[in-house]
Amino acid sequence: MTAAPAPLRSSLNAGRRERELAALPGEVVDVLVVGLGATGAGAALDAASRGLSVAAIDAHDLAFGTSRWSSKLIHGGLRYLASGQLDVAHESAVERGVLMCRTAPHLVRALPFVLPLTPLVPRSRAMVSRAGLLAGDALRLAARTPRAVLPGPRRLSAVETLRLAPALRPYGLRGGLLSWDGQLADDARLVTALARTAAAHGARILTRCRAVGLTGDGALVRDEVTGREITVRARAVINAAGVWAGGLVDGVRLRPSRGTHLVLGAESLRGLSAGMHVPIPGAGSRFMLVIPQGDGRVYVGLTDEPADGPIPDVPEPTPGEIGFLLDILGSALDVPVRRSEVLGAFAGLRPLLDAGDGGATADLSRRHAVLTSPDGVVTIVGGKLTTYRRMAQDAVDAAVAGRGLPAGPSRTASLPLVGAAPRDRLDALDAPRRLVQRYGTEAPLLAALGKDDPALLEPVVPGLPVLGAELAWGALHEGALDAGDLLDRRTRIGLVPADRAAALPAAESLLPRTALH
Repeated sequence: MTAAPAPLRSSLNAGRRERELAALPGEVVDVLVVGLGATGAGAALDAASRGLSVAAIDAHDLAFGTSRWSSKLIHGGLRYLASGQLDVAHESAVERGVLMCRTAPHLVRALPFVLPLTPLVPRSRAMVSRAGLLAGDALRLAARTPRAVLPGPRRLSAVETLRLAPALRPYGLRGGLLSWDGQLADDARLVTALARTAAAHGARILTRCRAVGLTGDGALVRDEVTGREITVRARAVINAAGVWAGGLVDGVRLRPSRGTHLVLGAESLRGLSAGMHVPIPGAGSRFMLVIPQGDGRVYVGLTDEPADGPIPDVPEPTPGEIGFLLDILGSALDVPVRRSEVLGAFAGLRPLLDAGDGGATADLSRRHAVLTSPDGVVTIVGGKLTTYRRMAQDAVDAAVAGRGLPAGPSRTASLPLVGAAPRDRLDALDAPRRLVQRYGTEAPLLAALGKDDPALLEPVVPGLPVLGAELAWGALHEGALDAGDLLDRRTRIGLVPADRAAALPAAESLLPRTALH
């Protein structure tokens, strides 16, 4: 019998960062990746797992940009099927299956969604929606994702619909359409797992390192902690800076769009136990998403508005977008959600490639594009969170081919991320369920932190499930350098300002002296 592979272990922390940064000026790496969102961290893993030497940098932190502002869903591509983008839809379904079945089953689970058939949904639209769900199930089959992982769609009675979504208005409700999709425990946790897995394969993961200038042979990099500038030399350079990519390489034209979500308490929706698709009037195949998070919070989103002008570090939702989402939500509920019930809101910018036709950003293709500059910098833009792995693979393929690097084909479609294991093994772990769903096979290690300090197994903020051990683990092993890294990205406490303020002292107390606090 073949022994099971040893679990991946990799600690990102302030001490490792300093050592690796100090060694860089004297070396030439095979691949320099700029940007540590999902695509950049995925590119670092892809290149490192092929045996290439890799340095990956970010001006801020892991998942600082768009990758932490998503709906936390791993979509099967249904919307793209409806708009005729069959290749994007199929690619999405394939990548969803990769994550759920092989690379990150601890981070992605099946979530049921209800499309309520209210009087605002004509029977003709209901028929089209049902056909779309059946087509989506055909995508699942084509992607070879088992029904045991993603059940098939079906029609619900009005009673069944209200049982899953008690806050719906019962008057005129004809029932609902049930479907399933993938839900991430947390998008920023996915990026952290990618970065740590890349580090376990030898990649140098360096946050707070800004690319000041970029060429095909490397970059001038400024350490944002000390202000020191160094030259990083590389045989190939991949620009995965997302909405900031155009500022690093000439000729990359983007039209960012802003997607806004609301954060509500579960009590505002009477204990919603399934996600909801709420049709947007006059918007064809577009729906608003209502997504329970399992931590007493519900996300409601999302908008698709042009984001013209300078790119901010942290986008802000507009009052108009918040009002729009509340209005659409209220069209389906028995008792509308008041603005005072909104606990928080967040917005992200999609790095959409400018097609030059002046159309609405909602109509721009979500296909990704790999662009190579005259001096050889490979830029990856477009796409979406679900397809990050394929985007990373295509970017590394282009860099390998363009620079003649000695590397074989991508391995990441079958390479488990740190913490991943078959579901039966995950279910058997002796650790709190929340930790297993976010840390996989490492959950017992987090639980063990409480042996020396039992307070680490208590919630950081009363009423929230985030444990002190999660903050401690983020500082010790996940590269968190300050309280913002812990509260806003290693955990998502910061999505609700009041919770962030309450948790700030605990986060600061758990940072080691070598970190930035």
